[in-house]
This record gives sequence, C-alpha cells and structure tokens, in this order.
Amino acid sequence: MRAHKIKRIGILTGGGDCPGLNAVIRAVAKTAMNDHGMEVVGILDSYWGLLCENFKVLHNHDVSGILHVGGTILGTSRVDPFRELYEHGKAKSPTEDWNIVKRILRKHGIDALVAVGGDGTLRVAARASRAGIPIVGVPKTIDNDINETDLTFGFNSAVSLIMNALDILHTTAMSHHRVMVVEVMGRTVGWLALQAGVAGGGDVILIPEIPYREEVVFERVIQRNQRGKRFSIIVVAEGARPRGGETVYSGIADESGRKVLGGVGKQLSERIEKATSLETRVTVLGHLQRGGPPTAFDRVLATQFGHAAIGLLVSGQFGNMVALKGNAIRPVPLERATRKTKFVPLNHPLIAAARSVGTAFGDE
Repeated sequence: MRAHKIKRIGILTGGGDCPGLNAVIRAVAKTAMNDHGMEVVGILDSYWGLLCENFKVLHNHDVSGILHVGGTILGTSRVDPFRELYEHGKAKSPTEDWNIVKRILRKHGIDALVAVGGDGTLRVAARASRAGIPIVGVPKTIDNDINETDLTFGFNSAVSLIMNALDILHTTAMSHHRVMVVEVMGRTVGWLALQAGVAGGGDVILIPEIPYREEVVFERVIQRNQRGKRFSIIVVAEGARPRGGETVYSGIADESGRKVLGGVGKQLSERIEKATSLETRVTVLGHLQRGGPPTAFDRVLATQFGHAAIGLLVSGQFGNMVALKGNAIRPVPLERATRKTKFVPLNHPLIAAARSVGTAFGDE
C-alpha cells in the first residue's frame, strides 16, 4: 500500500496499562491528523474491540489534555480475541483468522493499524503483518523486557514510583529497626527491581536472572544489624527465586489464562524473620506501579514513539516496531523484536556499580 493511499488509520492499546499510553495515542492521532490529513479511529479494548468493531473516530479534542493522564482512553484487554469470538458464537473456529480482520478493516475503510503494547500485543501484531495487514508496533511495558529497544515507555515512570516508595519505607524501617521486604513487578526479568533498587538504596536486590541463596540474604541483614545498621531494605522482583527453588505464583490467572506471579516477598519475609529473629515486614506495591501520570521522560519518549509510528506508516514500512537505539528512534522488524525476551545481562554495568557500593544480590 502506498503512503498516499493511507487515508484512515486505526490505533489500539493492548496488554497491561502503564503510564504514557495516552501520550502515544495523542502523538499518533495529532501527527496523523495535523501532518497528513488522516482520519484516526480509536479501537476500544485492544484486538477484542477490533473483532467486535468497537470503534470511535478520534478528533483533535478527544486527544487534547491527555498527555499527563495515566491509563488509556481506548481501554485494553488480554483476552484471545479469536477464541472469545468463537465462544460468543460469532465464529466457526477459535483459530486465528486474519481474513475476518481484513474484512472488518475494508468495511470501515481503515488502511493501516498502529498497535501499542507489550510482548503479547506485539507478537499478535507480527502475526497480523505476516497475514498481510499493514501494521506497525509501539513498545509499551513497565517491565522493559521487549527486545531490540533500549527502553520502553512506562518503565521510567514505574522505576520512579518504586524509588519514591523505597524512600518512604526507609524512614519507617529506620524508626522501627525492621527489615523491609519490597516486592516489585517485572515478571521474569529484573530491570525494575535493579534500577529502582539502586535508585532507592536497596541493601539487597533480588532479580530473576540471579537465583539467590537464602542464607546469604540472612547473613547480610544480620551483619548490618551487628554493625549498628539496625534496618535493611530488600527489593525483590516478583519473578525472583532461590537457587534450586521454585518461582512463586499468586494462585490466580489473568484474562488470558496466564498464571500471575506474586508471593515471593511474603515468603522471603517470613523466612528472614524465622532465621534471624529480626522483625520483618513486607510491602507489595502491586498495581500502584502501573498507574498514575507518566514522568517527563516517558512523556517525551511516548511522544517520539507515536510520531515515529506515523512516519513508518506513511513511508510504507509496515511490519516494523519503533525502537529507542541510543538517542535515536529507529524501526526494527516486529518479528525480530518479539523473538525473545530481554533479560538483564549478568555483566550489566549497573550490577557491577551496585556491588561496589555494597548492594548484595543474594549470590555471594
């Protein structure tokens, strides 16, 4: 499809919400309307809304005043849309059928799509692209686990919130001479725990990439207590696990049926108190990490991503995701970006810096 034929685009947001989604919607819509005279259709509740034809034409006033607002004005979901369509009796099979989507797009005159989301949303976008649908992706997640981009928007906002929480917990930990265990999100990667833990002065940081030994954690808090440092702050990623142990799950599943991580903080807190006799408390920040206004950094990054996404559409570079590489926004193929998860490398310089200032990772 040539650029001059793109008259109407659709935009959807998928997966978990995070700060900066509305900033991307704003940038996509205003760039499309102001620079290219396109009509912009908001697709409500992700791919499920696409199959249900739950659309809303966005005007300039719809996307004004939302830069600083958390969440997404379009709504989101994690359900398998094709299976849902089948279970609602609107399709003959739960199998992906992109011909259904093509018919819907033709019916509504939508020439191309912008999909804003994390790894799941972008993997679906990659499959849509393989099926011949003109689509580009924008990477979003507080976990920062999407490959091929240095950072995702939402990450900086979550790091800042966790850091502020650690600052607050420091004062009560010092006052009551407690060990404070703070469980943070991140799924199977440790970017959030690592960066927020360093920024918030965590004494121990436990991440999935470095399985920890409980006795090392016990020893660290005892040593601090014996040296007159009568409190400790332990930052633990929800996907962290002890060496030889199992990942802890909450016992519930999300909309897509995926098991939800959670509980390692409580488990670790109980074991620390039992092993050391030091009063220990756990704080689970949970969905606080997803909400609220985006930081200045995320507002700027989201705006750049949204603007660049329209640039990819008008130049016909479908099947790509916008990515931050150094200080530049560049296109990378969706296939490559969704091929694997971006873990924290064990030789990451921030790990080395943290060790040098006395932070423990539970492995030595």
